[in-house]
Amino acid sequence: MSTNISSRLLTEAPRVLVVDGSRVVRQLISRVLKAELPEVEVVGCGSGEEARQVLGEGVFDFITIALRLPDMDGLELAKFVRESSPQTYVPIVVVSGDVEDRLHRRALGEHVTDYFDKALGFNALADFIRGYVSPQTSAEGTVLYVEDSRVVALATRRMLEKIGLTVRHVLSVEEAISLLEADRALGWVGADLVLTDVSLKGELTGGDLLEHIRNEFGYGKGRLPVLVMTGDENPANQAALIRAGANDLVEKPVEEKLLVTKLLFQLRVAGHLRDRVDEA
Repeated sequence: MSTNISSRLLTEAPRVLVVDGSRVVRQLISRVLKAELPEVEVVGCGSGEEARQVLGEGVFDFITIALRLPDMDGLELAKFVRESSPQTYVPIVVVSGDVEDRLHRRALGEHVTDYFDKALGFNALADFIRGYVSPQTSAEGTVLYVEDSRVVALATRRMLEKIGLTVRHVLSVEEAISLLEADRALGWVGADLVLTDVSLKGELTGGDLLEHIRNEFGYGKGRLPVLVMTGDENPANQAALIRAGANDLVEKPVEEKLLVTKLLFQLRVAGHLRDRVDEA
């Protein structure tokens, strides 16, 4: 996020731009956001051209864009935002029911910060946006972190521990599997979330760990969320990780705010899913 936006957040209410061709969807998102974030100002636009005009009139702290707009593709608008100072660094999240297909093909484009599937519901979207515009200063949970670089691991651990998360760091997939097996024997999953690199020392990769968690242990995405960090820009390889059961990918080099927001969001979603199971 650019300096001028960061400083503005300290003194003014966050502004969110919602761009969607459906007035009903815009109203739903706006209503939920204002209920979840009473201080937020929501501006709705029904077309890409309308959004372009609004973007020229003021700065926003967060932008949601539908993939399909009446006059252009949502990714075309995202590109416009990226090329428009001072909006260059604003988080842009695609909100669509078509996300899963594009995500599998990793075709969201370089101008999009993240994606959100409408199937999760607008309350979950509000929770997601909160992570950006009103980030948590503290959190609870245990993260099993698999990273063979001690330098990278130290920096990432500091990111997570400073907001209160407990980090169990191991250097290899083999160690991670042994830890999870030992904890399962004690009646515990072993972590609330797994954060793993793809390329690791040893015979097994982060993809192997993902497959082991989903198939051998039988832990679903809600039971044990998995975030995979990767510097591999090959769409086919990224798609394979999603199909194998990764909740999400974090591209390297890792940006702290994006990593923490994605991680905390997955923890909250998993918590909601577990609560539903307990209530049932």
